[in-house]
This record gives sequence, C-alpha cells and structure tokens, in this order.
Amino acid sequence: MLNINGVSLLNNRKCNIQIMDGYIQSVTERSFRKGEVISVPEGVYVSPGWIDLHTHAYPCLEPYCSHPDKIGYKTGVTTVIDAGTCGADNIEHLYAVAKGSKTRVFSFLNIAQTGLKVSDELVDLTNISWEKIKYSFQAYPELLVGLKVRMSKSVVGENGLEPLKLARKYGDLLQKPLMVHIGSAPPKITDILDLLEKGDVITHCFHAKEGNTIFNHQQKIHPSVYHALRRGVYLDVGHGTSSFSFQIAKQAKNHQLPFHSISTDIYEKNRLNGPVYDMATTLNKFLALGYSLVDVIKKVTEIPAAILHKPEFGTLDKGTVADLTFFTVEKEQLVLEDAYGETVTTVNQIKPYAVMLGGEYIVCS
Repeated sequence: MLNINGVSLLNNRKCNIQIMDGYIQSVTERSFRKGEVISVPEGVYVSPGWIDLHTHAYPCLEPYCSHPDKIGYKTGVTTVIDAGTCGADNIEHLYAVAKGSKTRVFSFLNIAQTGLKVSDELVDLTNISWEKIKYSFQAYPELLVGLKVRMSKSVVGENGLEPLKLARKYGDLLQKPLMVHIGSAPPKITDILDLLEKGDVITHCFHAKEGNTIFNHQQKIHPSVYHALRRGVYLDVGHGTSSFSFQIAKQAKNHQLPFHSISTDIYEKNRLNGPVYDMATTLNKFLALGYSLVDVIKKVTEIPAAILHKPEFGTLDKGTVADLTFFTVEKEQLVLEDAYGETVTTVNQIKPYAVMLGGEYIVCS
C-alpha cells in the first residue's frame, strides 16, 4: 500500500491518496500512516496523469523522432500517443520501444506503410496497403488506437482528398477513429471536415497557414467547423514547430469556439530548440490566453482519455489506474512564443513536480 499525503486538488482542497497494485483505492481528507507514506510539499497539485495526444515518440525516423520517456514521464506526461510516425512497415519496432518505456505509449498508425520515413508519404497511393494496416491492428491491438492521415499539399501532392477517403474507409472497417493533420491547401479544411465523423480528431486546429485556417475570409469560423463539432469531431491543438498561432487561438477564444485537447506535436528538435519544449510550456500558453487551470488540465487528462476510449486514465476515482501527475503553479514571469514568432507574457507557470506511473512515484527531472 502506498499513501501520498498532502496534495491539493484543482479546487484547492487538500487530500490524501491511497494506492494499491497500481490502482487508486481512495482519495480522502483522512491521513494514512500504514504502508509507505509520501508527503508532498505545500502547494503541490495532483491530477490524473497528463496525456499528450499528439507526439512523435519513435526514436528512429528523423527529424520527427524522440524517445517516449524523454517527452513523457520526465516532463510530467504519463501517456504519450505517437501520431503516425510509424506505418505498418515499422510499427513492430515502435511496439518494442513502447514495451521498454516507463511512459505509457499508444499510437495512431500512419496509413502510409512507410510512416514518416519520407515526408511526402501520400504522394504515391501504392504506399497504402489495407492488408498491412489490417494486420497491424490484429498484431498490436493494445498499442493502436486509430489511423493517422496527413492532409496537406506537401504530403498528398496531386492526390487531393483520396488519401482521406481511403483512411475513412479503412477506419470504418476497423471501427477506429482518424486523426487528421491539416495544413497548407489543397485540400481545403472545409472539404476535409466534411469527411470526418464522430470520434475523429482534427489536429493543428490553431495553425495559421494562409488560406486554410478554421476562419473564412470574413474572419468568421467556417460553418463546417461547427457542423463537424455537432457530429462529434474533436479539435486538438498539436502545437509543433509550425502549427500553433496565438492569433488564431485568441480569435477562437473570442468566438467561444470549444476545443478539446492540448497536445504538443513534440519531437527532438522542437523539444530542444522550441517553440514547444514540453507539455508544461504548452499548457502555460493557454493559461496566458486566459483559460482557467481547471479547463487547461481537463484538456490534457479527462478529455483525451475520453477521445482514446480509455476513461480509466482520466479521473481520480476509486478503482481507476493510478497514473498521476503532480505539479505546482508558480508566480513567475515567463515569455512564451508560438510557432510564428509572436510572444505573450504570463505570470502563472505550471511546473511538473512528480508522476505516479506503473506503481512507482518518480520526481520529475
């Protein structure tokens, strides 16, 4: 039995958490003295373990590569989802990497069998094999959560919407959702959205690539965005090196556009050199935009867990998996930069303190 005493919930209520065999036994104000006891410092919050819905957690395909633990538990993230770094040709190796990592790993399988071994993986449609996709899901059901398709001009070439139509067909056959990357047109975001269904995810929702954002030429949100939301399509941030704009995010907030998950699209270059760095930095950007701490943490815990159909990772309820993130919120001025060089200044900084993962309490490096 492991007891963690003195942590604060997001409502600032102090609590103690009792854990046995990797599962939460209770969250209570009562102090525990039997078994191993860990007392955290004053001012440390606890939440379900942070989930990063869009990462590149496979260390072997440059430039979009990193190791799950570098971008995972060491930065307060207990679960990373690889967003299509691997296709059917290399998913076996990602599975091996995942099994050897402390951080929990899931993956969206790139519909192109090469994955990101090439950067224009959907120019040649013979790179998509239904038989290989089907086999991958049969072989690695505990790893794969859906299909990834990158729908921007540089990736699909002259194929337009055809890769997405194939992904839609295969996703329906597998009964798995799609994660769809949006970027430079063609294809247009409106045409992409019209093909998405309940449970699918649009990533890079706040990018600012000319002529293909969530806003139309009248600076109003495209009606197709609202239609997609009503159908149950999710909007994911997917910050990355070139896919997050403070300006677009501010406009979306002014329009009260709901979005669902905050993810990093992190890999080695933007981890070391920015503008991403880590999940906490990305969360701080949304605090700086005026979102509440409760809302920000919800978008990296409860909602991505629901998107993945794994609610047991998104709450602190009795009987759920004891994947936990401990963090502080410190008053310290910080200048934050988006993917286009625009900056904002915040005085509230989320800083990871520790994680509980696989039955182990680990202080973040």
